[in-house]
Amino acid sequence: MSHALKSAQQSQSIQTLLEAEKEASKIVQQARQYRLQKLKDARAEASKEIEAYKKAKEDEFKSFESSHAGTTSVAQTNIDRETEDKLTEITEAYNKNKDTVVKKLLDRVVLVQNELHRNLKKPEA
Repeated sequence: MSHALKSAQQSQSIQTLLEAEKEASKIVQQARQYRLQKLKDARAEASKEIEAYKKAKEDEFKSFESSHAGTTSVAQTNIDRETEDKLTEITEAYNKNKDTVVKKLLDRVVLVQNELHRNLKKPEA
């Protein structure tokens, strides 16, 4: 009987170990699920924070852009006005001096002087 008792105790011990192993496996599985859920939650939270930060920066940029939009249009208007003034000035200078310049050019082209080039020597007679 002692052999049967020992065998029963060993069987009981093995059964207890198997149950403990099953319980441990369940605990490990629950821990994995808990970890996965925590990762999903963390990702979702990070995504919300990123979206909030992105929206805040976009609002900040829009505010900056709208506050400087007037400055840009004023600067462009000033540049356009200065360009027109310069063009008017250049056109006036052209109209004022064109006749004089054309006359000087024609006088130079029409003026013919018969003389040897300075690099040529006159023949010795």
